[in-house]
Amino acid sequence: MNKLKVAEEKMTSYRWVICAMLFFATTVNYLDRQVLSLTWKDFIAPEFHWTNNDYGNITALFSIFYAVSMLFAGRFVDWMDTKKGYLWAIGIWSVGACVHAFCGIATSGISTGEWWVGFERAREVIGMVGNTGLIVSISVVLFVFARLILAIGEAGNFPAAIKATAEYFPKKDRAFSTSIFNAGATVGALVAPVSIPFIAELWGWEMSFIVIGVLGFLWMGFWVFVYKKPDKHPLVNPKELAYIRQDNEENTTKKDYVERKLSFLECFKYKQTWAFAVGKFMTDGVWWFFLFWTPAYLSAVYDMKSSDPASQIAIFTLYAITLLSIIGGWLPTYFVDKKKMNPYAGRMKAMLIFAFFPLLALLAQPLGSISYWFPIIIIGIAGAAHQAWSANIFSTVGDMFPQSAIATVTGIGGMAGGVSSFIINKSSGVLFDYAGQTQMVFMGFKGEEAGYFIIFSICAVSYLIGWCIMKSLVPRYAPITVN
Repeated sequence: MNKLKVAEEKMTSYRWVICAMLFFATTVNYLDRQVLSLTWKDFIAPEFHWTNNDYGNITALFSIFYAVSMLFAGRFVDWMDTKKGYLWAIGIWSVGACVHAFCGIATSGISTGEWWVGFERAREVIGMVGNTGLIVSISVVLFVFARLILAIGEAGNFPAAIKATAEYFPKKDRAFSTSIFNAGATVGALVAPVSIPFIAELWGWEMSFIVIGVLGFLWMGFWVFVYKKPDKHPLVNPKELAYIRQDNEENTTKKDYVERKLSFLECFKYKQTWAFAVGKFMTDGVWWFFLFWTPAYLSAVYDMKSSDPASQIAIFTLYAITLLSIIGGWLPTYFVDKKKMNPYAGRMKAMLIFAFFPLLALLAQPLGSISYWFPIIIIGIAGAAHQAWSANIFSTVGDMFPQSAIATVTGIGGMAGGVSSFIINKSSGVLFDYAGQTQMVFMGFKGEEAGYFIIFSICAVSYLIGWCIMKSLVPRYAPITVN
C-alpha cells in the first residue's frame, strides 16, 4: 500500500529551490567583489590620492588572499558541513564588504586622531591633511585588510555550493544545476555596473559597500530556514529523495551513507585531485583576464571609456552572451540519458566540445580591425564556453570523490585557479605596459595591441591543453572509495 502510494506520488522539486539559493549567493558574491572596481577610479581615488599602482597592489593581494583561502575554505566547509559552512562563509564576506565603508573613517582617525566622525566629516578631515603620502599608505593598508576579510569569506562560496549540489542532485544533473547557480557570476557582472555607481553617486561610495554587503545577511536569514539535508527535509518527498540518490541505489540503510572522511593530505594522493587542480589552473585565469581587462582593452585599442554608452552596451552584450553557458550544463545530461554514457565520460566529452570555442579568441584581434563588435562577441562566446566548462569541471569532483571530501578538493582546485588568475593578470599588466612603451611588434600588431594578441592567443589554447592533461591523468571514470 505504502509502496503503491509512493509510486503514484508526484515528485517534488525542492532541489531547484536549493539551486536558486546557490544562484543568489553567487550573484551576491560577485557583486561584493566588484564594488571596489566600480568605485575606486571616480569616487575613492580622488579622496585617498590613489594611483593605478595602488589599486593594482590591492587587487593583486586580493587574488593571493583568495587563492590561499580557497585551500582551507573547502576543508572548513567539509568540517562544518554545508549549512553552517555556508553561513560562516557568506557572513564573513558580508562583514568584509561592509568593513570597506569604514576605511575612510579609520584613515581619518589614524592620521589625525579624529575617530568618531561620519562619512562626510571623514572626507573633510582627510582633505585637510597635507601629507598625501600618509593618507595613501594608511588607506591602502586598510583596504587591503578589508579585502583580506572579503577573500576569506568569498573563498567558501564555491566549495559550499558544490557540496550542496552534490547533496541535492544526482551526478547526471550536477553540471546543469552548477551551470545555473554559476550563472550568478554573470548576472552579478551585469547588475553591478548599473547599480553600484548609481548608489555611490546618490549616497556616497561608502553606502555602495554597505548596501551590497547587507544582501549577504538577508540571504543568511533565508538559508537558515530553507536548507536541511534532503533526507531530513519535510518538503522533499520519498520520490524526489530516490531521484537524488539514484547513484546509490544499492544503499538502502542510513548507515550505508556514513563514510570515513579523507584527510587534507590524503586528497593530494589522488590523480583525480591533480586533474581537477590542473584544469582550474589552466582556465580560471582566462575568465578573470576577460573580466578584468575587457574594459581596458576597449579603452586602449578603441579609445572607448567605460563611461561611454557604447562601451557600456558592449560590455552588457558580452555578459548577456555568457548566459548561454547554461546550455553547457545540460549537454552532459543529454550524453548520459540519450547516449548512455557514464557521468564522467559525458562530462569530459562536453568539456572537449567547450574547449574548442575559446580558439575563436585567435581571431579577436585580427577581426577587431573591422569593428570592436567582433572581439566583444568572440570574448562573450569564450566566456560562455568557460562558464560551461567551469560547471562541468566542478561536477567532476562530485563524480569522483565521496561527499565528505567534495568541498576540500574544490578548495584545492580553487586555489590553483586563484594562482593562475594572479599570474595572468599581473603578467598582462606588465606586458601591456612594456608593449606600449617600446611599441613592440608581434604578428603584424604594434604596441598594446601586440600585447593583447599574445594574451588572447594564450587564452585560446588553454582549455585544450587543460583538457588533454586532465584526460591523461584520469582517462576514464575512477571514483574514489573510502574504507
